[in-house]
Amino acid sequence: MTALIRFLDPALGVRVGRRDGDVVSDVTDHFASIGAWLRASSGRTAAAVADLEASQASRQIAFAALLNPPAPDQFHLLPPLDEQDVWAAGVTYARSREARQEEALDGGDVYARVYAAERPELFFKARGNWVIGHLGAVGIRRDSAWNVPEPELTLVVNPAGEIVGFTVGNDMSSRDIEGANPLYLPQAKIYTASCALGPQIVLRPLTAWPDVTIMLTVERAGTPVVQSAISTDQIHRRADELVAWLGRHMEFPDGVLLMTGTGIVPPSDFTLAAGDTIHVSIGEAGVLTNTVKVI
Repeated sequence: MTALIRFLDPALGVRVGRRDGDVVSDVTDHFASIGAWLRASSGRTAAAVADLEASQASRQIAFAALLNPPAPDQFHLLPPLDEQDVWAAGVTYARSREARQEEALDGGDVYARVYAAERPELFFKARGNWVIGHLGAVGIRRDSAWNVPEPELTLVVNPAGEIVGFTVGNDMSSRDIEGANPLYLPQAKIYTASCALGPQIVLRPLTAWPDVTIMLTVERAGTPVVQSAISTDQIHRRADELVAWLGRHMEFPDGVLLMTGTGIVPPSDFTLAAGDTIHVSIGEAGVLTNTVKVI
């Protein structure tokens, strides 16, 4: 497995790394950004992965040395994107459709219809520089009483619309705000620190879903209060279908990341609290861990 990461070196600034097991090779001299590699991969994904694997590193660093909370004076992982925007798909699992209908004050017929429709639900989620990385703090809205994490397989797409790999995503959501009216979805989904990605991009050209399990654990004061899992074989739509709809009348010259919906819905009596810790695990992409703060 070859993985692509970004990290901060306090002395040199933002760096791009190739992760091979426990070792990270600094390849910034060859690919100055994630966007640079995505652009180079257009129409030649396999060759671009080979180029990355063959790149001579300026130095090597232990991956464990990067597992520090974000701070300007210490090495730490950064979200695995830079110029790219993040979009998201909704109601792609049957469980998500059911949950949206349960929370909707009007019965949620709109969710049943979009689940069955040819055109999927797609919405803008975050600009690249808004995204929170591994061990950073995600936010919950202070004007919401029902905030939840949404663990999602996130596709990484190059400017040619080719899926080059995937990472772990957390699409934070205020369920009571969207439940009051579907037109409030942007307020429920788009706010400071509402999107987290990381720790790495698994580079694997895809035409179908990777066969992985998505797992969520939420800890409060060190004790798990939510634990759940779901397989990608439960996704209602195809990966290439979602990407094709996203790119139908949109161009992404630096590539784009697409969160693909959640099939994990915490119990209706659960809401996140400041100080909680969220762990999202997706196969080879690893574990994305974030703490929670009030925005």
